[in-house]
Amino acid sequence: MPLFLDSFWRAAAYCLHPRVILLSLLPLVIMLAVSAALGYFFWGAAVASIATWLDASSIWAVVSGWLVQLGGGNVRGIIAPLLLVLAVTPLVVVGALLLVALLMTPAVLRLVAERRFPALERRGANSMLGAALWSLGNTVLALFALVLSLPLWLVPPLILIVPPLIWGWLNYRVMSHDALDLHATRDERRTLLRQHRMPLLAIGVICGYLGAAPAVVWASFTLFAVAFPLLLPLGLWIYTLVFAFSALWFTHYVLAALQALRQGVPEAPPWTAIEPVLKPESAAVPALPHEP
Repeated sequence: MPLFLDSFWRAAAYCLHPRVILLSLLPLVIMLAVSAALGYFFWGAAVASIATWLDASSIWAVVSGWLVQLGGGNVRGIIAPLLLVLAVTPLVVVGALLLVALLMTPAVLRLVAERRFPALERRGANSMLGAALWSLGNTVLALFALVLSLPLWLVPPLILIVPPLIWGWLNYRVMSHDALDLHATRDERRTLLRQHRMPLLAIGVICGYLGAAPAVVWASFTLFAVAFPLLLPLGLWIYTLVFAFSALWFTHYVLAALQALRQGVPEAPPWTAIEPVLKPESAAVPALPHEP
């Protein structure tokens, strides 16, 4: 089975592992608990502050007068909480993703290494500072590329292609590095990223498209406003599950490729199978006798 597809189905199967499911729910539970505590103590004051800001706004005076003429009545009591929800939602999402990155990635790597690659020697530096600098540097480059590509977004087909390519590149650079940081030396990491650049980039792009799933859940503004208590947790859980699947896919791929590299498997196109890794018994075939 090709390495690309093999790592895909293994990542999908590992998403059903109880430890992965618990890890995907943990950041959600933490963020909801924090949000509930902050809402309990500060919700009323925050809504009152937004209502006061609306009353002082000339734009809102025009909009509210137009709504009254349409028979909408005084909607300030609805708009103020809705604005607060829309302002807080990005902070909740970012906080959940940070927790996912801190809690899930190392746990996923340990799970795959323990269950599938227990004999794979750890030769990496495993430097938190180095990994953070690598992630920061590549993120800055990705943001710079996004800014430069903004004019291309005006062309309808390209807006569906260019941003996912950039985010896919970022996923490939950051997640591959994180998965190899503990096990691979610097030279091994460079070799693998060079040899398997296109498959890893494809994994990153696919995971980038999967990461848009919560946006589909939140696409309808009306539905989001009415069902916020249900859709926000659902969207956050989808984010964490996609992140877990992405980390699993990259980890399975690069660790299998690293094991093949160390076993001296002749270099082949990345899309072909790595039979000596998947079937070690093939190495036991006796060699043919030398001719006299």
